[in-house]
Amino acid sequence: MDLTGCPATIVGGGIGGMAAALALARAGALVTVHEAAPALTEVGAGLQVSANGQAALRALGLADAPAGAVVSTGTVMRGHRGRAMTRLPPPAAGATWYVHRADLLSMLTEGAQAAGARIVTGSRLAPGEAGGDLVVAADGSRSAHRVLIDGPAEARFAGQVAWRALVPAGGTPAPEASLTMGPGAHVVSYPLRGGRLMNLVAVEERRDWTEEGWRLPGDPAEFRRRFSAFGGPLGDLIARVEEVNLWALHLRPVAERWQDGRTALLGDAAHPTLPFAAQGACLALEDAAILGRALALATDIPDALRRYEAARRTRAARVVRLAGGNAWRFHVRWPLTWGRAVVLRLGGGLLARGMDAVYDHDPATVAL
Repeated sequence: MDLTGCPATIVGGGIGGMAAALALARAGALVTVHEAAPALTEVGAGLQVSANGQAALRALGLADAPAGAVVSTGTVMRGHRGRAMTRLPPPAAGATWYVHRADLLSMLTEGAQAAGARIVTGSRLAPGEAGGDLVVAADGSRSAHRVLIDGPAEARFAGQVAWRALVPAGGTPAPEASLTMGPGAHVVSYPLRGGRLMNLVAVEERRDWTEEGWRLPGDPAEFRRRFSAFGGPLGDLIARVEEVNLWALHLRPVAERWQDGRTALLGDAAHPTLPFAAQGACLALEDAAILGRALALATDIPDALRRYEAARRTRAARVVRLAGGNAWRFHVRWPLTWGRAVVLRLGGGLLARGMDAVYDHDPATVAL
């Protein structure tokens, strides 16, 4: 269908919302993005854009990596004292990019604005207040629009808390990720912004937690104490952390209904995921690319949203399940740690190939 002049409202100005704005504005829609925050900002943290996310960006007309992206040469898996257990090469589908969240958001925002999208900050739209022929609800895991489309989605604390920090690299780090695993905890680290920064995501098992959120200020001294068992180069990075945020991990089911004929859920609003497959941003990019294609192929908006839902629901649910399954593998305790080390040294490549179906996905070739 021809979207030229079609009024479209995007609720939420994060990565998913801006990707959707770009997709619709490139197709000629009159796009307005409503972001509740007073300014477009992203938490100071990194993310990984794997081959499937890169394919989605290409489908959105963005062929180049965001500024400062580091092209990965692989992942080193270590024990908590720093000893390497195995090295995983880049996936066959292509090397992952390590990207600062703000840099990816800026690239998407600039692309959307260049295509004609209008952005309104400090604007919180409740369900029913959004105008236009098409509404995309990219308002996060606690989406109010999801409640109307799919009903309430109860959050359940996953028993894990993530600490996020950025640390000056203090040298020239290798362009690789480290996954360092200890009893009841693990840390992922990788370089950002051309190697000037190191991104740390440290996850521990906790039971004494009730607050939901992912930008809660943390105490650097407490962070260092809780991860004091981690040694080697990672221990040096942890010792230099001066500012840290907390993210309490909560589980919500993938939505059963993603659309109602006029409004479509996108990103975490449809499929909140744990971070253990590094696919949250990539899934949102895939959503936006598929939504854009569905609108181009369909006869009308309800038809397009049905195609979008059908193409995305099963794919997203599989990736979310995979991410949840990785949690226990990273946190096993003695004596299972010995068995894990043996498996990684002998068959790490087999474990990596288990992600091939995630990385091989290309939104430009999905049947709609």
